[in-house]
Amino acid sequence: MKIVYITGCLGFIGSYVTRKCLQKGWMVYGVDKCTYVANTDLLQEFNQYQNFTFEKKDIKKLAHLYDCDYIINIAAESHVGNSIVQSDSFINSNIVGVKNLLDLLRHKPNNVSKRPIFLHFSTDEVYGDIETGVHTETDLLQPSNPYSAAKAAADMLVMAWSRTYNIEYIILRPTNNYGIGQYPEKLIPLSVKNLNRNRKIRLHNMGTPIRNWLHADDTAEAVMTIIESGVTNQIYNIAGGFEQTNIETVKKIIHSYYSPECNWEQYVDLSYHREGQDVRYALDDIKLRDLGWQPKKQFDEELNSIVKHYKNNFKW
Repeated sequence: MKIVYITGCLGFIGSYVTRKCLQKGWMVYGVDKCTYVANTDLLQEFNQYQNFTFEKKDIKKLAHLYDCDYIINIAAESHVGNSIVQSDSFINSNIVGVKNLLDLLRHKPNNVSKRPIFLHFSTDEVYGDIETGVHTETDLLQPSNPYSAAKAAADMLVMAWSRTYNIEYIILRPTNNYGIGQYPEKLIPLSVKNLNRNRKIRLHNMGTPIRNWLHADDTAEAVMTIIESGVTNQIYNIAGGFEQTNIETVKKIIHSYYSPECNWEQYVDLSYHREGQDVRYALDDIKLRDLGWQPKKQFDEELNSIVKHYKNNFKW
């Protein structure tokens, strides 16, 4: 039996990872500061498991770590648009919070048992954009907005603490995640919410930026694969293997919401240009696939049920 901390356990990706760990019978200590993106309704589900314990806490204020095998750090401020408007919370959570977790780890006595492994969620955005080809784990980090800069800084802290204090780590860099349970500031749920409100979907830069899509369930499966493989001190890209322009994604959302025959153009606003917009993200994840992982969810097969869910479930 494994014992894991999961920070951000009530967030989108965090909830998928938490659910899989609980279903495996692992002891899970969930930590979440319950910001606006946290789904506190999940506690009703998770508390049904005797192997789940919850603490409402900001990771930068966490003062104690119980004995465990892994700290899975998913807690983060993640919305690029918010980071451009105000970056303070991104610095606090994504850098200061990570430093606090790393310091708790390095100060944990190792005379009784081995220190936990720090499994840290980063993002594909730390590499910056790439017009052709794909990024590998050894590529230079070139973040282009406050969010990705904060995540890149956290990656550097993890690697520095590993070298200086001999902390074992794993860094995960996933592409755009999608699925049911995502807060409606991200493209898919926000688009559906705007359609529900009879408002146009605002697409940045004429909808031309390209994104690679990865289902949150496949991301959680990647975590399970990596932990069960026993690897440490590695960085892994996680890609869904499916990319398209944002305007293509929104077309599919509109056609799913109304009908394939509808005039999608009347539902979009292409007038907005965002500073620091990355034109394309793309990752090489052969290193992870060599461990036996591969994505199982297909974007076009999943989208209808996701659109239907957000159409029928309003989220503030």
